[in-house]
Amino acid sequence: MSVKAVPATAPASEKPRVRDRIFDTACDLFYRHGIRAVGVDAIANEAGTNKMSFYRSFASKEELVAEYLKDKVREYWMWWDETIAPYAGDARRQVEALFDSYLDLARMKSKADTGCKTSRGCALGNASVEIPDDNDMLGDIVHAYKAEIRRRLRKLAREMGAREADALGDALMLLMEGGYYTRLTFPCNTGPVAAIVKAARSLIDAHARA
Repeated sequence: MSVKAVPATAPASEKPRVRDRIFDTACDLFYRHGIRAVGVDAIANEAGTNKMSFYRSFASKEELVAEYLKDKVREYWMWWDETIAPYAGDARRQVEALFDSYLDLARMKSKADTGCKTSRGCALGNASVEIPDDNDMLGDIVHAYKAEIRRRLRKLAREMGAREADALGDALMLLMEGGYYTRLTFPCNTGPVAAIVKAARSLIDAHARA
């Protein structure tokens, strides 16, 4: 009777699937429960693997958190660039499109979520509360991300010819950031976030040049 040879180790092609499963599981748990509340054991168990596989994939939990944050940054800029692309050359319409899309996404998420309770606001904003002041690696990721949002909004404000363009850019950022956190406290986006598009247009009008 012939016996098929069994590889001593799993094929290399299987390794990314294990790593991806760990990463996807961690992203979900970090967003829903916070990065401090979720340990390596919980991630490994939820991913259907073990700590040995975890540490083969990631040198540390901190490294995994850094990848999680960077992935959220990539997702955000992909959304931003796709949203403004159809309105190249029209800075005001680009800003309006960002806020229109922001509200549309909030509404879509509410309809998809049972009980409207899975939205936890901005992943990086939430993480910033948990990151110790002396953790430069993680802190720098969040700071660079938020600084880039501010830079982009100020640039768009200048391009639309607004008075006090930097002040308008900062006000738009405050509006956008605040919208995330009202979604945490008002169920199903029934709170102030529903007025975010009108508020953004009012801010722009207030800074429009005569």
